[in-house]
Amino acid sequence: MTLTPAPEPVVPRPGPDAPPTAEGPRTPELPHDPGPGPVLPRAVCEAALTALLLFLIVSSVRWLVGPDPGAAAARPAVLGCVVGTLLALFMMSPPGRCSGGHLNPAVTLALWRLGAFPGREVVPYAVAQLAGSVLGVWCAGLVWGPAAGRPPVRHASVRADPAWGDAAVLSTEAGVLAGSTLMLGALLASPGGRRVLPYAVGLTTALVIGVLGPLSGGSANPARQFGPALLAGDTGRLWVYVLGPVLGALLGAWLAGRVGLRRPYR
Repeated sequence: MTLTPAPEPVVPRPGPDAPPTAEGPRTPELPHDPGPGPVLPRAVCEAALTALLLFLIVSSVRWLVGPDPGAAAARPAVLGCVVGTLLALFMMSPPGRCSGGHLNPAVTLALWRLGAFPGREVVPYAVAQLAGSVLGVWCAGLVWGPAAGRPPVRHASVRADPAWGDAAVLSTEAGVLAGSTLMLGALLASPGGRRVLPYAVGLTTALVIGVLGPLSGGSANPARQFGPALLAGDTGRLWVYVLGPVLGALLGAWLAGRVGLRRPYR
């Protein structure tokens, strides 16, 4: 992938037990931090993890959507727990530690604006995440056959309640990402907060899906909706699910800067 110039040499970060220097105490390697070196291997990790995430989401929806209408009310909560747990595990996995485990173009954008990620790598990461989304949904279709594409599964494409218009969905998606970006900024500001980052992201994702899933769709991730919407032919509101999180990430990072949670990337 040659979308950006070759990165500048990066000095490897020392381990958590390294002694402090004149610039202050050393910061340990953490799940959100992309490792040093070329962007391509890390972008590949992002694509692979996003593909696996979407494959498992489609598979979960395939089996959660069953003939028992009495179980419908519990489905968003169950799916939220599944996706939240997967995100936390992926962030702490070796590929997640290699790439940072963003799995969300809006999160990548937010981390850049928070000063925790290089701007030159935002586009390669976003392309990898969106490509991984399509790949994961396509693989799920191969495994589960026509059932994955037929209603009510529809490749796990999210849909808002009919009473929710575009403006309501857009503002909700933006609000979720703005709040999530502020949370990221606060957690990244302290070593203790960074250590619980994967669990906080997983819990937040579970709550968003469980609460907002039946209302706005509860996507909060352009990659979450990109592949499912394309393969399901459900692209009418795709722009809302892409633009909303992007605007929210920018707004949240701006607010974080106002309260001193943003720093220049090194």
